[in-house]
Amino acid sequence: MKFQISKEPINIQHVIDQVVQREAGAITTFIGTVREITHGKKTLYLVYEAYESMAVKKLEQIGKEIEERWKGADVAIVHRVGKLDITDVAVVIAVSTPHRADAYEANRYAIERIKEIVPIWKKEHWEDGQEWIGNQLETVAYPKGEPEAKHLDE
Repeated sequence: MKFQISKEPINIQHVIDQVVQREAGAITTFIGTVREITHGKKTLYLVYEAYESMAVKKLEQIGKEIEERWKGADVAIVHRVGKLDITDVAVVIAVSTPHRADAYEANRYAIERIKEIVPIWKKEHWEDGQEWIGNQLETVAYPKGEPEAKHLDE
């Protein structure tokens, strides 16, 4: 599957292999990892959750947007959920296009759109506490640990 939510570690090479095409002169990858320091706080680990069925549909939507905007593009995206430790891979995006500039642009577009429209949220665990961080843009809080129904389409 080219677009998925995974509870297991992401096989980066498998994501890349899904976009290999004879017409492509470039494949770019984005590998998002869990960092240790966020907003000056030391993170111990994160827990990602998703509204999985909608998240997959939104990842597919992003793929279609890219294929329409960058002719000849092929896209695969996998986002992990569950407990992730520091340096664990949270998301992998692979984009192939006939020319490298398009591959770079399309890949950047994909990660920004994921943050905008895909219903994935996280709980940050720090040395001195924990907090559910809302949507990935951090513009809507999810204090109960998940979005209210009205926020799922944002």
